[in-house]
Amino acid sequence: MSFSKKMELLAQAIIANSWVLDENQVERFINLLIKSKNVFIVGAGRSGYVGRAFAMRLMHLGFTVYVVGETTTPAIKRRDTLVAISGSGETESIVHIAKGAKKQGAKIGVITSHLKSTISRLSNVKVQIGGRETAQLERDYLVRQIRGSHEPLAPLGTLFELSAMVFLDTIINELMYRKGKTEAELKKRHSNLE
Repeated sequence: MSFSKKMELLAQAIIANSWVLDENQVERFINLLIKSKNVFIVGAGRSGYVGRAFAMRLMHLGFTVYVVGETTTPAIKRRDTLVAISGSGETESIVHIAKGAKKQGAKIGVITSHLKSTISRLSNVKVQIGGRETAQLERDYLVRQIRGSHEPLAPLGTLFELSAMVFLDTIINELMYRKGKTEAELKKRHSNLE
């Protein structure tokens, strides 16, 4: 299989994930962000990098946003929201942080592949993003090779992380529209120390 075909299949998988999004979950997530005084973002590993990218764009939109774990992150309080990104919904450090946020009275929005996970049960709003586990139809390696199927399409949680990134960038697009913001306005908040 060619490299470009592999990229195409990955893009198609992300598109397929977009088709199954629950619009009600998405709307509740957007409203949660809009009503928040401060937004705190947390994710582990690659999901954490997705969260940082989302935090940056929220800042460009004028949200007061923090990445959990940074030295300048203040205390979370009522009227604040924790956005937790976890494909499995069971990452211990993220679950622990979500429990702490809930104890402080903050709202919790979760991006996950598993709506019955521990972190989903802690959340006020959850959005299911596919991709944390891809179905492998044929377990026999030789049969897969003969048929030309090379699962997984992407290792570990890659499909979830890519889908979450596209989803959160689309949330930014929607927030720009709802707040009447232009790219030029966002650019004014972009770092000028580079």
